[in-house]
Amino acid sequence: MGKIIIKTPEQIEGIRQSSRLAAQTLDFAGELVKAGVNTEFIDDKIEEFILAHGAIPATKGYGGYPKSSCISLNNVICHGIPSKETILKEGDILNIDITTILNGYYGDTSRMFTVGEVTPVADELIDTAWHCLDLGIEQVKPGNRFGNIGFVISRYAKAKGFSVVYEFCGHGVGIDFHEEPQVDHASRRNTGPEMKPGMIFTIEPMINQGKPKASIDKNDGWTARTIDNKLSAQFEHTILVTETGYEVLTDVHGDYDIT
Repeated sequence: MGKIIIKTPEQIEGIRQSSRLAAQTLDFAGELVKAGVNTEFIDDKIEEFILAHGAIPATKGYGGYPKSSCISLNNVICHGIPSKETILKEGDILNIDITTILNGYYGDTSRMFTVGEVTPVADELIDTAWHCLDLGIEQVKPGNRFGNIGFVISRYAKAKGFSVVYEFCGHGVGIDFHEEPQVDHASRRNTGPEMKPGMIFTIEPMINQGKPKASIDKNDGWTARTIDNKLSAQFEHTILVTETGYEVLTDVHGDYDIT
């Protein structure tokens, strides 16, 4: 494992600004989610919004990824590539994942959206994924171990009858797109590195209706789907460890107090 970067106050402020822009971009994208809209159109508008605010989309060109966001529908766990052929329809659930680079700093967040009426199990899955993120965030404080994030997430998801994807994880972020530490969403209690003030990372639990394993599309090399074609849901925030707790940098709605 490499070194976990402790950010300086100047870096924290830069990452805070980028994180806010990423969240504002998500709000903007959510207004475009409706039946009959294709996901490439949403991605194009996301790119326009990010560029208009003096930033660039981190995903575009990253490792050869072709688009400015990831838009993952229904049985797609993550890294869904926006396409003209992917047209939203009534009953769809989708995750939109956005990372911005503003003045050299990264902000990373994702959220679930729904198209019209969705099934009761889809509603329950989305609620569970959101609560899993909340539980993980509550573990963030100096002196705690990163493994406790995954411990509480997996315990809750399993109690609700769902599974936790273990092939993808949260990660340090801010100076680079992906930094140490790896933030697992299924882990043993009191394991992993110790959290310290100035660390910034994502928590982004991916919760499946059925089996936890992912299948990567052999044609595009990116799209990760559930192996049983059942639904998947995910929420993601970028979080700062403060002197006494946490600050959710991608929270623009006041959902979380600064502790």
